[in-house]
Parts: sequence; C-alpha cells; structure tokens
Amino acid sequence: MGGDVSEQELEERFAELLARYKGERGALIPLLQGAQAIFGYLPQEVMERVAEAAGEPLSQALGVATFYSQFRLKPHARNTIRCCHGTACHVSGASLISQEIERFLGIEAGENTPDMFFTVEEVHCVGACGMAPVVMINDRAYGKLTPDKAVAAVKAFREEAEAREAAIGPGKSEAKAQDRGER
Repeated sequence: MGGDVSEQELEERFAELLARYKGERGALIPLLQGAQAIFGYLPQEVMERVAEAAGEPLSQALGVATFYSQFRLKPHARNTIRCCHGTACHVSGASLISQEIERFLGIEAGENTPDMFFTVEEVHCVGACGMAPVVMINDRAYGKLTPDKAVAAVKAFREEAEAREAAIGPGKSEAKAQDRGER
C-alpha cells in the first residue's frame, strides 16, 4: 500500500489524520485527500473509517470520492499516462493515440498494467493545447503526437524509468514518491 513505509507506520499516520478531523464539519474532502496521500488510494476499509470520522454515511463518502477525479478507489501504478481529450487534442486525433497506447500496453483507460508500471487515464485537458495532441507521462508532456510517436514515447519513458530505478533501487521512483505526496 504505502511503498517503503511499514503497515504500522501507515496505520499511525492514518489514526493521526482521523483524530485531527474527527467530528469537524466539512472535513470529508480533507480526510479523503489525507487518506489517499497515506495509502496511495482509498480502499473500502479506509473509506468506512473516513466516513465514520467525518460523521457521514459511507454512501456520501463514496459519492464524493467517485465524483472528484483526484480520488482513486483502486491501487494506482507507479507511473501515470494521461491521454488528453480536450477539444484541441480531440480534433487532432486523441482517440487514435489513446487506442494505440491501450493496444500497445494491453489495457484500457482506467486500468493498470499487470506489472503496476503504468496506469492509463483519459483526461479532459492538460492545458497544453498548443502541443495537441498531448500525452502526459507523470509530469512530462509529449506533444504533436501521432499514434506511433505516442507508443515510442511510452517505450522510451519506460526504458529511462527502468534504468533510473535500477540505479536507485526498485520501488524508489520519483513518480511513486510524488503519488504519495512526498514532493
């Protein structure tokens, strides 16, 4: 769940978070954000405890978590590919790019690769319309893409990331630390 942090340490951090907001009105979103920062996503048992601490029914907590795209109810891979489908990207072939990336990785948008290396997401806009069509891999933008260039970018990113992880140790990628809020 939390990488190099022990289960006990995660539980302690979570207990502190729950205690900080217990009974506070309007605390549901900060509780969800904090819990996701600790665990990387919001598993069912965490959702139940957050709802209780916020004094809300579980259905309300789940409604909020599924409404906002920042929250994840499933584990997230170490690296995120965001395929932009904003207007500029859409008219420039974003659908073909997404399809080719999904075909190459053998997954659909919203899924993780079996090795938990990539999660693919379709997003509404990444704010780089002048580079359309755009794919973001973590915080790196790749623009003016064709389907073949998009797959080449994914391959190159993976090779670079694997080389970096080999040099610094497995599971210690920058993306993993960023995803847990350790910036």
